[in-house]
This record gives sequence, C-alpha cells and structure tokens, in this order.
Amino acid sequence: MAVGKSGRVVVEIDPELKEQLHKAIKMQGKTLKEWFEEKVKQDFPDLVKKKY
Repeated sequence: MAVGKSGRVVVEIDPELKEQLHKAIKMQGKTLKEWFEEKVKQDFPDLVKKKY
C-alpha cells in the first residue's frame, strides 16, 4: 500500500460496512476523523506527541 505525505488515510472497505460505520459514529456525535484520531490516541499513545 502506498504511503504519501498528504495527511490522508485511505482504506478500502465493504460499502455496507462503511455506511454502518458512518451511521454509528454519527450517532456518537462524532465525525469519522474525530473517531479515528481518538482510536489512534488510545491504541498508540506513544505515537501521538502533539494535539491536533
């Protein structure tokens, strides 16, 4: 998988799963970006040195 420098993360998943994920995250009052950044901070705290 290619790794660019744009700051974007591109992941190909099943379209139905994508739709369900977006709905579930929206119900939590979050965006996909907010949710993803929270998960990164939780799972990889040593990688996150600065606040976004």
